[in-house]
Formats: sequence, structure tokens, C-alpha cells
Amino acid sequence: MSKPLVSIDEISKVFLKTARNLLETSTKQEVTYASIIQKTPKVSMKPDLTCFVQFNGDYNGLVVMNFSADAAFEIYRSYMQGMGMPKDELARTVASPEVSDTIGEITNQIMGQLIKDIEEQYELNAVFGQPKALTLNSSITLVIDSDYGENRRLSFKIGNYNFRVEIAMEHTEFVVI
Repeated sequence: MSKPLVSIDEISKVFLKTARNLLETSTKQEVTYASIIQKTPKVSMKPDLTCFVQFNGDYNGLVVMNFSADAAFEIYRSYMQGMGMPKDELARTVASPEVSDTIGEITNQIMGQLIKDIEEQYELNAVFGQPKALTLNSSITLVIDSDYGENRRLSFKIGNYNFRVEIAMEHTEFVVI
């Protein structure tokens, strides 16, 4: 019998690769991630821009993507210019609705690909809600009214800017048969 795999760790590994591939394709920039997945006691939304989305189905959880203003703006700028938007038509600050809308759309794309990749790899399915992007001045720690006992933090870098993804999930194990 195979050794059980903690689902959040397996989902986190897939998330790292999925997010990197999607961001590199959509921004035309190199995206790297830390080779360490951190186990954390809680999940927080952090300044300057955060985007969160719940997913449920065969596995259940929450993804929170936390960006500094510089990281969010770099992703926005690269994404929009990659789609052909002239530089002089771009938003000027991270507080512009266009930036949070773009980060929400990118999160939507990452989650859609993640769900597809998990289904292909593990034959499990989930759906997710509409990602919500917010600009924040201070951190907000989430107390989730669910059995999300496992939390992980993933660290990414685009250009010279770091951003982090926090994942909360119910404790489950994948047992490969």
C-alpha cells in the first residue's frame, strides 16, 4: 500500500508549477518560487494588494495571494503590455481598479488551471468562486468558519519583486491506489 500524501502539500506543489507557468506565459517574465513550502499557523491577507478565493469539491480550501504594491503593479504592467496595451494608457498606481481587476483575473486563470491540473493528476474535482481582490493598508488574519486545519505559504518572485500565496485546507490525505 502506498504512503498517504497530505493533500495540502500535494496541492501546493501543483500550485507552484501552475502559477509559475501561467504567470510566465501571461507576463513574458521569469517567475521563480522558493523550494520550501512553509507550514503556518494561520492565513492572512496582507498589504498592499490581496486576492482570495475559496474552492470546494473533492478537496476544500482557500487561496490568498498577497502582493506588495511593486509586485502587483509589475504583474499588472507586464500582463497588460503583453496584451498590447500602450504604456501611456496603463494605470498609474496600485490603488487603481484596473490593477485589482487584473490581479483578480490572473488569480481566476491560475485557479482554473490548478483545478484542471489536479483533476488530471489525481482524478479529483473541485470548483471555485469568483476571486476577490482588495487593496489593504494593514494585515487581516482570517479565522475561517470551516475545518481548514492545514495552512501553507508559498513564496514567488517576478522580476525583483516577491509575492506570497497562502493556502488553507481541511486536513485530508491522498492515498494512491
